[in-house]
Amino acid sequence: MDDATADGSASPWRNYFLILLDRIPVPIAVCKADGEVLIANPAMAAEWGAAPGQLRGRNLLDLFRPRSQAQVDRVIDALRAGRRSRYPVEVRWRAGGNGAEREGELTVDPVGDPSETPPALLALLRVHEEPPPAPARDREAASPVETHILALAASGATTAAIGSHLGLTVDGVNYHLTRLARRWRVQGRTALVAKAYVLGVLAPGVWPPAAPGTAGEGPRGPRNGGPDVPSASGCSLRKDP
Repeated sequence: MDDATADGSASPWRNYFLILLDRIPVPIAVCKADGEVLIANPAMAAEWGAAPGQLRGRNLLDLFRPRSQAQVDRVIDALRAGRRSRYPVEVRWRAGGNGAEREGELTVDPVGDPSETPPALLALLRVHEEPPPAPARDREAASPVETHILALAASGATTAAIGSHLGLTVDGVNYHLTRLARRWRVQGRTALVAKAYVLGVLAPGVWPPAAPGTAGEGPRGPRNGGPDVPSASGCSLRKDP
């Protein structure tokens, strides 16, 4: 980044600031009041696959797409009124400029001498690493492996028996059951089986338990070359110790 003041003279405090900015892993940019980027640290530039100096002169509103114009208007009104506080703006952008869409929160904070009008803006980006929530129909669905596990569990099979039939370890079976429990927001195997029937994952009124359209066939193993799984009725009915 540029390490000279506007008149070309070196400024030790400014150099220290730039060194610190370079080392901060949080994406940060210093902008004019209209959003024009003056300085961007490497973490901010990395979001665009660019060097820090390449963002200079670009506008935040060209780089990021606000999810709500009202949040942007709030910042503009605050600057006009001389108020100084932190203003969050939910934004979207494409990684590297044309890659996968990302989401985050851009916190805009007026900084500088209180007498300076309009003030400079310090923009900090907090990237939302977690993907957006899945649609309700996806949360209610179950994968083929999860369906097989639920069918065998509904027949009374032990965790060890389920794992043996599906080629999974006990920990593997519990992993799938735990994921389902979290996704469906229930606790315990009995509640999981009940929810599976409510959601239509398991066909009602048939034995051995199976997914709709496969009644009478019994759960089967993976189709990628693995062995077929015996029907749920052939599993042990013993309770787990």
